[in-house]
Amino acid sequence: MVGEPGPTLRYVSNTTGVARHAILIDPADQTPEMAAKRCMAAVSAGSSMVLVGGSTGTDMGNVHNTVIAIKEALELVTWASSQDSDLDEESWIVPIVLFPAGAAALSPSADGITFMMLMNSTTPKFLIEEQLAGAPFIRQAGVETLPMGYVVCAPGGRVGEVGEANLLESGQNDRAAAYAMTAQSYGFKLLYLEAGSGAHTPVDPELIRTARESCNLTLIVGGGIRDGATARRAVEAGADWIITGNLTESFDDADELQRVLKEFISTMNS
Repeated sequence: MVGEPGPTLRYVSNTTGVARHAILIDPADQTPEMAAKRCMAAVSAGSSMVLVGGSTGTDMGNVHNTVIAIKEALELVTWASSQDSDLDEESWIVPIVLFPAGAAALSPSADGITFMMLMNSTTPKFLIEEQLAGAPFIRQAGVETLPMGYVVCAPGGRVGEVGEANLLESGQNDRAAAYAMTAQSYGFKLLYLEAGSGAHTPVDPELIRTARESCNLTLIVGGGIRDGATARRAVEAGADWIITGNLTESFDDADELQRVLKEFISTMNS
């Protein structure tokens, strides 16, 4: 029924006191085959969700092909695990969620989509217009929506430029609190604080802490997080999910990526 939370939203919102890690795959920066390879390494290391999207260069073709490649790879490993009593089948079942740049970069095969408002954008395009354009496709495809407030923090990176965001700066704690309260009042279930892909600094922990204290939404933090110690500071401030993208793209060797992410996730929750 429309309006009732679906299985993907319940999964993402199920915070148990232990922060979880998600890998962000940008289809514009890698082939579907490489994306699938990296996702298998990440899930094996303990990642709990796959996001697919990017701020530029994505379209229906590369997003859909990437989603299909990842789903097929994970389904194959899940099936293989079910045939071996020594392997954990459940650990391979993670949602593949669209993290779209707009209505022209979607896939009907994803488990869900972050249906988001870029709350500090200065243009209607990312406040409501892309959402209006994408909603009919999403409804027809039956992709589950995850209502999310999205706030770009300094330094902002490419997403801040593309989204024409009035960046949330370090020290603007009252403003961070207001965004968190507003997101909850709108009925969003998730709040994402984003420093920007490849950011040289992550989201200020005080902004995270203020947002955490100002709402009871699931809190996601990403951008500029390159190691487990930085992730741990975000988790200690209140993050429920940590997202990494550029870190993942720096490894072509699956075994090395698995090792690095396993250490990252362990340190994040230490």
